[in-house]
Amino acid sequence: MKELAGDGVPVTVTCRVLGLARQPYYRWLDKPVPDAVLEEAYRANALFDAHREDPEFGYRFLADEARSIGATMADRTAWRICRDNRWWSVCGKKRGRGKKAGPPVHDDLVRRDFTATGPNRLWLADITEHAAGDGKLYLCAGGFNWSSQHPDLGSSSGRWTATGWPVR
Repeated sequence: MKELAGDGVPVTVTCRVLGLARQPYYRWLDKPVPDAVLEEAYRANALFDAHREDPEFGYRFLADEARSIGATMADRTAWRICRDNRWWSVCGKKRGRGKKAGPPVHDDLVRRDFTATGPNRLWLADITEHAAGDGKLYLCAGGFNWSSQHPDLGSSSGRWTATGWPVR
């Protein structure tokens, strides 16, 4: 609008065409950037500099670093600025890892019937995948599902060990 006013177009006409009131325009012309916005920009700049130097710091340490160079703020303000700009600690919570499980790897051969008719007839296993620093780690657990024929298995009198057999 400054350019249009400089070319001789009245501010009243320009504001009417743009659908703006004159008072906010003149308020903005007097002070284009409010003090609160400017102060938050300085705080965000100080937090970003601290985050760039030490990305493992959380918002509390970033706020301490920003205060040490003169940007005064509360920890809650630092948290809000870091949250709004998505400046998270690299050691913090992992975000966006809630992936759903994929399709089953094998067919359901027992059709959800987990009763065994004898020893070595039904073995169950489960495998899980974990992300590791240099790839993926697969963990597998397995066990048999036949205990009705053994006198000690299935009874609550014994204590279970890692092998699955109760100890008396």
